[in-house]
Amino acid sequence: MRLSTHPLRTALSLLGMLLFAAAARGADLPEYRLKAAFLYNFAVYTEWPAEVGNKLNLCVLGQDPFDGELQQLSGKVIGTRSIAVQNMTTRKSITDCQLLYIAPSAIGELPLVLGALNGLRVLVVTDSPGAARDGAAINMAVQNSKILFEVNLKAVQDARLTLSSKLLRLAREIYP
Repeated sequence: MRLSTHPLRTALSLLGMLLFAAAARGADLPEYRLKAAFLYNFAVYTEWPAEVGNKLNLCVLGQDPFDGELQQLSGKVIGTRSIAVQNMTTRKSITDCQLLYIAPSAIGELPLVLGALNGLRVLVVTDSPGAARDGAAINMAVQNSKILFEVNLKAVQDARLTLSSKLLRLAREIYP
């Protein structure tokens, strides 16, 4: 599995993720600034197939809780792909996303979203209790002033994606 053409870039990205995880413990940064950093690292440590093209659409379904933090990711490059951030109020265009964050305001739509994305290469990320068990690929949570995440491997495999073992080692829980 090749995550980057630059081993140094891969190492620096992993270091950045570890630093963000450590920073999450101190609660010095706003919760959604940290979650935006986690979303970026989820994209970095996902193996994206060639058919994705040169752009990774990071979409937010529902009311955007990031207060502009995700816009700072727009244009950042992961490998040969640049990130484009899109806010969506309906499920209409979610099939154009590669990384889909379902905001707490839209979590009730999770079953419909998963049905619409069945078999498509979309990494679904949430931050709602139980969402990974309910089919989201990755679910973030705050526990003891620390941001943690859990992974649903079946959901990742159903999306025909692969997560780096480096990312999986940091997961609080992995569901088969």
